This record gives sequence, C-alpha cells and structure tokens, in this order.
Amino acid sequence: MILEKVKTKIKDVGEVSLFAIESLRLLFTQPYRWGEVVKHMEFIGNQSVGIISLTSMFTGLALSFQIYLGFKLVNAVNLVGPTVALGITRELGPVLTGLIVAARAGGAMAARLGTMRVNEQMDALDVMGVNTKQYLIAPRLVAAIFCMPLLTALFDFMAMLGSWFLCTKIVGLDGAIFFEKIRQTVDFHHIGEGLIKSAIFGLLFAVICTYQGFNTKGGAKGVGEATNNGVVMSMVGIIIIDYFLMNIIRVLYIMMGIQK
Repeated sequence: MILEKVKTKIKDVGEVSLFAIESLRLLFTQPYRWGEVVKHMEFIGNQSVGIISLTSMFTGLALSFQIYLGFKLVNAVNLVGPTVALGITRELGPVLTGLIVAARAGGAMAARLGTMRVNEQMDALDVMGVNTKQYLIAPRLVAAIFCMPLLTALFDFMAMLGSWFLCTKIVGLDGAIFFEKIRQTVDFHHIGEGLIKSAIFGLLFAVICTYQGFNTKGGAKGVGEATNNGVVMSMVGIIIIDYFLMNIIRVLYIMMGIQK
C-alpha cells in the first residue's frame, strides 16, 4: 500500500514537471504571449504589494523583539540587527513571501483555470486552434518567476524597516550601531540567496496551481478541490524544497569561492 502511494506521488511529480517544461517551451513559439505575461505580472506582483508590505513589517517587529529579549539575557543586544537581517534575507523573506503569494495568487490561478475547464471554455479555445498551455499556463509561470524576487526584496526592506523601528525607537538601541553591524555582517550573496530561492518558489507554486486548475474535474466541487490541493501542495512544497535549496546554494557558493 505504501509503495503504491510512493509510486503514485513520483508519477505525479513527473507529470507536473513535464507540464511545466512543455508550457515554458511554448512561450517562445509564435504567436508570442508577452502581453499576457505583463497582465499576470500585474496580478501576481502589483496586487500583492499591500499584503506583503503589511505582513513583512510586523514580521520584522515581532522577530526583532523576540531576538532582543533573548540577546538581552547575554548582553548582546547590538547583534539583533544583523541576526534579523540574515534570517530575513536568507530564509524568512523568500519563504513567507512564497507562502503568502501562493495562497493569494496561486489559489486564484487554480480557481480560474478550474472554472474555465469545467465550463468548457478551454475546450472552446482548443476548437478555435488556440494552444491552451501557451495562452493560459506559460504566461502565469513566467510572471511568477519574475515577480517573486521583486516581492521578496520588498519583504526584506519592509521587515528591516520594522526591525529598525523597534530597535531604535522602542527599545532604544543606537541607530548607527544597528546599521554598522548589519553592514559588517550581511553581504550581497546573502540577499542573492533569498532572491534565487524566491524565483524557484514562484515557479513551484505557479506550476502546481496551474496544473491542478488545468486538470480540474467534477464541476464546482472539483474547482474547490483543485484550489485547495494547489494551495496546500504549494505551501508544503515551498517549505520542503527550501531545505534542499539552502544546502545546494551553499555548496555552489563554496565552489565559486563566495562563501567559506
């Protein structure tokens, strides 16, 4: 029983991977759908700015306060800034951004595509000679890849703004020391690690959610199940793959001589 489930999951991963490869390949065949890419970038990116800004600000506030309480016990409060900066840029920024955007934009992708499938709108496009994967899937995948690093950068900035506010305005740490410690500790490759992860997370949730929506069956109930499965699988996938990406990027940095 367990072996059969494992085989099924491996098969599903293979089907999703082939689905993504075929969809991305079709983006570079005529007719080009770059207008659709821009439209979906506006939906995924621009419409996520508000929720990313709000959640990142309070993430920075909460994380900084908890780290401050811990470091206060060992008289190391000046390390709050760099500790928060490393945690945000390398891990929390890309992961939380991925989870938030997967829930907001990924769920919407699955629902819209699922509705089109059960309403036979995709069948109508096929009859008209429109390649549905090129028209509906590929632009969403590319838009997610482009937008996620930008949203992660916004998350990092707003979270550090929240951290600065708490450290300097609430608990009374020195602002110059706060920024100097961050400058000494955080390098560009730390930020780049998070941005690389975020692009992969964007591709991951977009592929999973569009695949679920594209293969929806069973009417309105099927749309709900596809949306739920897409969001849940995306969130679980982001958390799991983050661990492996962390180690892969670290090894690559060591091989390139960027990090010891």
